[in-house]
Amino acid sequence: MSEKILVGQVAIVTGGGGGLGRAFALALAESGAKVAVADLNLAGASTTVAGIAARGGEALALEVDVADAGSVEQMALAVAERWGRIDMLINNAAIYGSIVRKPFFEITLEEWDTLMAVNLKGPWLCARAVFPFMRESGGRIVNITSATFYSGSPLWAHYVAAKGGIIGLTRALAREAGDYGIRVNAIAPGFTLTEASLRLIEDAATYGVNRGAIKRAQQTDDLIGALLFFASPASDFVTGQTLVVDGGRQFN
Repeated sequence: MSEKILVGQVAIVTGGGGGLGRAFALALAESGAKVAVADLNLAGASTTVAGIAARGGEALALEVDVADAGSVEQMALAVAERWGRIDMLINNAAIYGSIVRKPFFEITLEEWDTLMAVNLKGPWLCARAVFPFMRESGGRIVNITSATFYSGSPLWAHYVAAKGGIIGLTRALAREAGDYGIRVNAIAPGFTLTEASLRLIEDAATYGVNRGAIKRAQQTDDLIGALLFFASPASDFVTGQTLVVDGGRQFN
C-alpha cells in the first residue's frame, strides 16, 4: 500500500482504461487521491474504477474523447461537480498500440492528422479545460511523452513528432502557468510492457533490453515513482522538466 500523500486531492487520468493509465490511476488512488478515469473506452475506464473501489478508493469513470474540445470541457465540469475541485491532470491518453509502423513518406494525411489530434492537441485541450479550476489554488499537470523523442525511433515519425511536441508544450505551459501555482512536468517512458506494446512490437519482452544500463524489460510499475514525485509536494519547486524513465537506454 502506497503512503497516503495525496489525501484530499482530485486527479484526472486520461487514457486510464488500461496500460500505463490504469497503473497511474491505481497508484494515485492508493496514495489517497480521488481519481477521475477518462477514456474513450468507457468499459476500460469502468474496469479501472472497479479496481480502485476494490482497494477502498474513490473514482469516477468518464467516456472522453480528448481530441474533442466539448468532450474535454464536459470532463472537467463533471469532475468539478462531483468533487468540487481539480488538483491534478495526468495527460496520458494517446494513440499508440494501433499504429502501423511505416516510413514517414508512407504515412497518410489522415493517419498524421488523427494521431496529432489525440496525442498533441488532446493534452493542450485537457490543460485548457482544467485551468479554470486550478488557477485559484494551484495544481499539477503531468504530461506523458516518450523516450522515442530522444532516440528518433524510426517508422513512426508522427508519433515521435507529437511526443516531442508534448515536451515543448510542457515547457510553454510551465512558463505561463507558474504565476498561478501550477506546476507542469513530463515523464518520458521507455518501451514499457503493456497490452498495447505487446500488440505493437514483436518480441516485446526482450525489445531493446540490451541497450539499457539496467538490462530488463520495463514494467508499468517502473513509472510510478516518477508520477508520484511530480504529483506530490516533493516536487513543489520543479516545473517545465522532462524525466526520462527507461532504465538508462537514453541519457538526457
